Amino acid sequence: MKVIDGTNLVMGRLAAKAAKYLLSGEEVVILNAERIVIVGRTENIVGKYWERRQRKDKAKPENSAKTPRRPDMFVKRVIRGMLPFKRSRGRKAFEGLRVYVGEPAQFKDTAREDMSRMSCLNVKSRYIDVGKVCERLGYNKGV
Repeated sequence: MKVIDGTNLVMGRLAAKAAKYLLSGEEVVILNAERIVIVGRTENIVGKYWERRQRKDKAKPENSAKTPRRPDMFVKRVIRGMLPFKRSRGRKAFEGLRVYVGEPAQFKDTAREDMSRMSCLNVKSRYIDVGKVCERLGYNKGV
């Protein structure tokens, strides 16, 4: 089992690495999903996901795609997009993924994967936390 602390990691790089681990048959646990960062201008990132949430099927709006607002589900959905989810191999791999907001007690003393190369501290662009994006989409972390 690979345990990854998502604090200050770039979401796309982390998701690609997690998908690779999952497809090779390993279980992946990602902690602190709200602290994972997306690189780019804040307005562009929030606008992109806001437009995705607003898309509706005119004939049957209730059947429209649901874009998650919770940080853990948000990250999980990004990783799902990097897996061949419509095939049995991809679905089986996706079952091995666990994403948490914060750090549960059961993982306090667990050894973590070294992902320092994927840190946003190595990036010279602007970035925003997944938690802040989700709050702008309507996530209420206090509830």
